[in-house]
Amino acid sequence: MAKSKLAKHNSSTACPCGAGRFDQCCEPYLQQIIAAPTPEALMRSRYSAYVLHNEAYLRMSWHPDTRPPGPILEPAVKWLGLEVKASSQIGNNGIVEFVARHKQKSGQGAAQRLHEISRFVLEAGHWYYVDGQHE
Repeated sequence: MAKSKLAKHNSSTACPCGAGRFDQCCEPYLQQIIAAPTPEALMRSRYSAYVLHNEAYLRMSWHPDTRPPGPILEPAVKWLGLEVKASSQIGNNGIVEFVARHKQKSGQGAAQRLHEISRFVLEAGHWYYVDGQHE
């Protein structure tokens, strides 16, 4: 399993999710200083966790009812960018539509697009990723 790159990521640099500076965007969530306040914030922080190889955060932020038992990260994948298409919240349920681009670290093959509509649920003050439908 790859080690987390979180400790190596400079807090004043751009956040992997593309929404601002890392220390003012996803870093407080990844370090579990505060909980992500919205489904979109959680989704963005989960994307950053994929980029930074933070498996512990991915597990913690995945709802226990749908969390896979095995490894979540795919070490051969390099994440290239994120675009949030839509985000909504009704009560304790949220939906985020996004496109994440990635490619194989080996450089073989073209970049791929993951277009997903993700479902989130708020429980005990924390948002959790439930599942996603790929478009």
